[in-house]
Amino acid sequence: MLSRTRGPGGGPGCGGRLGTGGRAVTPKEDRVRRMMDTPHPPVPPDLARRAAARGARIDYRRRVTRRIALLTLLAAVTALLAWLAVASPWPQQAPSVIAPPPRLL
Repeated sequence: MLSRTRGPGGGPGCGGRLGTGGRAVTPKEDRVRRMMDTPHPPVPPDLARRAAARGARIDYRRRVTRRIALLTLLAAVTALLAWLAVASPWPQQAPSVIAPPPRLL
């Protein structure tokens, strides 16, 4: 039986580099590592303040939308109950007439 050993290159397609744990580094992983090693872009000094202000605006809009939805639902339920009380839309049953039992002599 032939045993295939990996030489110093680490195997086909890995570019001769081994990653953590002795596994081969893929070309994509190599590109990502090189990209991460470059200097990071500068962050604006007021980024946290702008993000907090934006979050506050989003939160305010959500609260207003939720209140409007709840008030609309409350108005609809109130209108439905008022209509039910005034119109009585269910069928009214006529009083049933019960004839007295026949008289037997």
